[in-house]
Amino acid sequence: MAAKTIYTVVVADDEDVLREAVCTMVPWEELGFRLAGSASNGLDALQLVEKLEPDLLLTDIRMPFISGIELARQVREVRPSMNIAFLSGFDDFEYAKQAIQYNIISYMLKPLTIDGIAAELKIIHQKIDAQFAMFRQAADADRPRQDAMAAFLMPLVLDEYAEADPGTRQYALDCGLLRDADDHPNYVVMVSTLQSEDGAGCTTPTFVSTVDTLAVKYLRGASFFSGGRVVTVLLGNRSDFDEYLHILAEEIAQIAARVLGRRCRIGVSRAAAELDVLHTAYREAMDALRQADPAEGGIQFVGDLMPAVKGGSGLCQRALEAIDQHYMEADLSLVSLSGMLDVSPNHLSACIKKYAGETFINILIGKRMEAARSLLETTDLRIQEVAGRCGYTDQHYFSYCFKKYSGESPNALRRRLRARPAEEAQ
Repeated sequence: MAAKTIYTVVVADDEDVLREAVCTMVPWEELGFRLAGSASNGLDALQLVEKLEPDLLLTDIRMPFISGIELARQVREVRPSMNIAFLSGFDDFEYAKQAIQYNIISYMLKPLTIDGIAAELKIIHQKIDAQFAMFRQAADADRPRQDAMAAFLMPLVLDEYAEADPGTRQYALDCGLLRDADDHPNYVVMVSTLQSEDGAGCTTPTFVSTVDTLAVKYLRGASFFSGGRVVTVLLGNRSDFDEYLHILAEEIAQIAARVLGRRCRIGVSRAAAELDVLHTAYREAMDALRQADPAEGGIQFVGDLMPAVKGGSGLCQRALEAIDQHYMEADLSLVSLSGMLDVSPNHLSACIKKYAGETFINILIGKRMEAARSLLETTDLRIQEVAGRCGYTDQHYFSYCFKKYSGESPNALRRRLRARPAEEAQ
């Protein structure tokens, strides 16, 4: 009998008794899991996901600071290939189902027993096995059949001299690429390749199936194999691309690494408004692919190559300066910061990790906490006002973060500072 694949899991629940029971009493190894960590709130859970990159997050849906659904949304930004299982009360069930797009693999209704959790984890293990097997089988299958959409797109993408004519839109309608006569999407070309441990190219035509399976979760499109690369034409409006394109690229790279054991390099073009400029978009994607650095995640958007961007350490420095300027904004995120700097979230995240040695969220929290410490030490502002000036709308959330970062609560810090002059006067 083949040994079970061991999947890593992080548990998040603010009920200490339940969380400890789940962590200590569930027979993780027997069920094919390894407990990588646990958290009592959504903030800690998000940081653990970034640090440990687990295969599964088992989380309560109602937690302080970041709810389970908001946690799922934020997790998708950094770890879109990870599965999530919700622990929820009956009243939360319909609410939980709204998060289906965030890779929710299971809903477990409270009250729970250890035996009930173990039984559901057994089913979850089988589902993850099936997901992994699907991608591996696609990688080992015979050359996929080229569908009508791919056949239509291939010459428009690859042929420098191909021209769209009055019949091109009708062909696009006939093959199903366009929905109807009023469908006028934008187009992005993405080029993906796989590399072995020694850096040699090892992409096969079967990787088309993997890319298409992931792409359909987020955007319309079609892929084909050419010259040792998978070429994908994606359709959507600008807001679709802003929201989903970086997540799709990240998930392709994560699945390639975790399931196929391969490094992935991806190049992405700008959005184009017409079919007749697909070849230009393809050349942009190829330019980006050639400069995709595996040490920086291997994902490169052509916009990241603009001279004004100044990638690498220069971009990291600009990001740190922008955090210094905007840390007090409650909605500051990696995505909004990348928009300010006109780069992709993937590229920005990789540069920050490489050159600052930390994740964006940890750098942001550190900046906010140092600013808070300064305000607490030098002003008489109320704690709620200090929290607001440091990007926190919830005073309790702020106090939790401050104590975790500094080892004492904001009030304890002030009491200690006030006691110092009296001690020195004695």
